[in-house]
Amino acid sequence: MKKLFSGGVLRTACLGLGLLGTLTLGPAVMAAPSSVVLSCAVAYLPQRSTWVREVRIDWDKKAIHRLRIDGVEPYGFSLVPGGVITALDNERIQIDLAARQWQSDFRGQATGQGRCETAPG
Repeated sequence: MKKLFSGGVLRTACLGLGLLGTLTLGPAVMAAPSSVVLSCAVAYLPQRSTWVREVRIDWDKKAIHRLRIDGVEPYGFSLVPGGVITALDNERIQIDLAARQWQSDFRGQATGQGRCETAPG
């Protein structure tokens, strides 16, 4: 986590944290530890199946402390302008918090795309 805030990456992290605040109740939420739960309906190709994925992000006003997808905490994650990138097993996942979109790739074997909505919880 310390590597995340070195050099010019701090601005990216702040942008991501700002987006998390607007996904919930606004900038005032950033003062205390908070979390947001996203429900993402992801269509996977070539199988043509749709799965609902749950994304939970826990943060305070300085950093994201925890990311979970379907209850599983990935080994690591990176903040990018507007979102977060991570991986679970062979699935590389990018979540655009500004556009509320999910994109994933199974190392060229399959892809997933979907929309995310804020879920209670």
